[in-house]
Order: sequence, then structure tokens, then C-alpha cells
Amino acid sequence: MHVDGNVLAGPLSEALGVEITLATTTCVGCGRSDAVASLHVYTGGPGVVARCPGCTSVVLRYVRTTTAGYLDLRGTIALRVALPVGP
Repeated sequence: MHVDGNVLAGPLSEALGVEITLATTTCVGCGRSDAVASLHVYTGGPGVVARCPGCTSVVLRYVRTTTAGYLDLRGTIALRVALPVGP
């Protein structure tokens, strides 16, 4: 059973300092681009695993310990984060 990628908002925002659910990932497995919010996220283990809704390949993994956060993006070709327009 999975939930949508909105569950990643808190943990990844803490680690990256940006609103991550609007970011776009590109899957290594099939090349599909989706908002992080649309990934299928599994939360039953010590961390979270997010899978592509198209081919079910693992796109990212995240686990937080008491002293650090570990983000594994090896299933992502690219992570696009919109930034505010500079001066």
C-alpha cells in the first residue's frame, strides 16, 4: 500500500530547505517526468521509498537518523526545483 508524494513534504523540506513536492523528477527506469507529489511512496520501513507511478522503479529513498538525513537519488535522472527569480 502506498501514499502519494505529499508525505515527503516535511522530511525532504527539512533536508533540502525547499518545498519539494512541486519539484519534478525524471525516472531512470522509463524517463517519465512527474512532480514529487505524484510519486508512490512506501513508508513501512525505517525510511521512505518513492517509486515511479509509470514503471514502479525506485526514484528516491530517504531516511533520517537522530543526527543526519540520507537522501538517495540514484533512480532519478534529474530533480528540477523551481527557484524564486533573482534580483
